[in-house]
Amino acid sequence: MAYALAVNGKQLSVEAEPGTPLLWVLRDTLGLTGAKYGCGIAVCGSCTVLVDSAAVHSCRYAIERAAGKAVTTIEGLAAGGLHPLQRAWVAEDVSQCGYCQPGMILAAASLLHRKPKPSDGDIDSAIGNLCRCGTYDRVRRAIRRAAGVEPKEGS
Repeated sequence: MAYALAVNGKQLSVEAEPGTPLLWVLRDTLGLTGAKYGCGIAVCGSCTVLVDSAAVHSCRYAIERAAGKAVTTIEGLAAGGLHPLQRAWVAEDVSQCGYCQPGMILAAASLLHRKPKPSDGDIDSAIGNLCRCGTYDRVRRAIRRAAGVEPKEGS
């Protein structure tokens, strides 16, 4: 079946069986490998992409739900340069292994879209992505940096 969607600003038609996870369409059909397969049960967040600016776990998001919507992957987050979150990630030295980072950055982008000046509580609630390296404090600092929010003492 053919599905029309906008991926990273480009109007596309993709062929897929109903129920195919968006993650497989992005990775296998479109060659966009930034979203990672982690758990396959929408828990870890390494597959996070944006659908109409909302963070979704693409491993459990069926292609038909994405039809007609704007999908943004890490590859399309910033046109012509790094997104402020990506610059903040580098400045705060967030990444270690980096496997979870594309999904975490997109979850953070969704948060900042909804709430431009988030509190630590907002960040903690919105970023449920799992990081095996435990870089959560640096993630919080990077999100605050990108939002222009002053860091708290000792964080």
